[in-house]
Amino acid sequence: MNPDIFRAYDIRGIADTELTDPVVEKIGQAFATMAIRRGEEIPRIGVGRDARDSSERIYMALEKGLRRAGAHVVDLTTVPTPLTYFATFRQEYDGSIQITGSHNPGEFNGFKMMLGKETLHGDTIQQLRQLIEDDDLISSDEDHGSSAYAELRKEYIEWVRDNITMGERKLHIAVDSGNGVAGIVAPELLRDALNVKVHELYSQPDGSFPNHHPDPTVEENLQDLIAAVREHNCDFGVAYDGDGDRIGVVDENGEVIWGDQLLIVFARQVLENHPGATIIGEVKCSQTLFDDIENKGGNPIMARVGHSLIKAKLRETNAELAGEMSGHIFFNDRFFGFDDALYSTCRLAEIVSRTHQPFSALLADVPTTYATPEIRRPCDEKLKFKIPGYVADLFADDYEVNTIDGVRVKFNDGWGLVRASNTQAVVSLRAEGHTPEARDRYIEQLQNAVDTAEEQLG
Repeated sequence: MNPDIFRAYDIRGIADTELTDPVVEKIGQAFATMAIRRGEEIPRIGVGRDARDSSERIYMALEKGLRRAGAHVVDLTTVPTPLTYFATFRQEYDGSIQITGSHNPGEFNGFKMMLGKETLHGDTIQQLRQLIEDDDLISSDEDHGSSAYAELRKEYIEWVRDNITMGERKLHIAVDSGNGVAGIVAPELLRDALNVKVHELYSQPDGSFPNHHPDPTVEENLQDLIAAVREHNCDFGVAYDGDGDRIGVVDENGEVIWGDQLLIVFARQVLENHPGATIIGEVKCSQTLFDDIENKGGNPIMARVGHSLIKAKLRETNAELAGEMSGHIFFNDRFFGFDDALYSTCRLAEIVSRTHQPFSALLADVPTTYATPEIRRPCDEKLKFKIPGYVADLFADDYEVNTIDGVRVKFNDGWGLVRASNTQAVVSLRAEGHTPEARDRYIEQLQNAVDTAEEQLG
């Protein structure tokens, strides 16, 4: 078993060589062991899966391991990750697992896991690995079998219909599911629950992702959506990653609305209904997000990067809303607090349907800033977590620094970020300025600081 498949936020590896049947069975047995040792005598575990070619085979092996330890397995069938989360909250499962490779290429697969209503991440994922390596697993003499929950998609659509209130405006939305599993739910959801006209792109699931890579944070992957919005005069367009928990958005002009801009749109609606609410963004987000939340009377919190970490922070602070640049959006307001790109689409449709202005007008008053893309520098694994601290010391005398996740330096006319990747031998840099010149100056300062850190620490 390759220990590297146990990552910071989930388990992920190459399906045919790393997620073999024996490995997957052990993962299922270890997960059920954890659930039983939490006090669940016969845990009910819901299991969903994406549409990759390997997912059905992996489901069979995982079910076998779960049942070997004494769990009852509820087969949630092929559904987006948010529907597995939805079932966990609505059906009160003792745990749940989504089989998915998320936005990785088709040869990958993996697991996103919840024990109770808490996502496994960090140390708990490593505890799962340790149970397997130590062979510290429960083997039950009784097989408690499995059952199917075939009505999940129908129940989800009906729940959204009852909990979203559309305005008078009839919307036309382009939806690019990227041949991921969101395509089996999103178009139907928008048509049936919200009475929206939908222009579909790539709704048919295909684990080889023949049209484009299913990652909506990469602008190259949004080109077909942008073209469709412009050609068909849509009010806006949305794109999903492979398992439907991350969203990408373009406005009526085909301009990309990044995660922090989208969070501004959602935060303004939430703050209208919950004055003073706490709203969470992560360290990569624009300063305009935190300023806008504060200006609208909210309590902005800057958090560490990572969907599992954001969910934990949401519970800790009882925030109404949270989000990441990567397109994970978490609504506690009127929802369950987990990341759901389909529900986020519906909340966005609700907002746009209540105005006669174009989508772009919703952000017209946000100050213009100029940001670099995320710059990923290869870095020695032994150095990468030391570099941000060294960089923080270089800037601390002259600027405000935040070290919650790497180091974020607040310059006079913008900010810059240096942080170590949790999953790769990489240090990431990003800078934002009120002018292109400020942005370029700040990223150059950060690059020079990292050069110095590598020289001194190496």
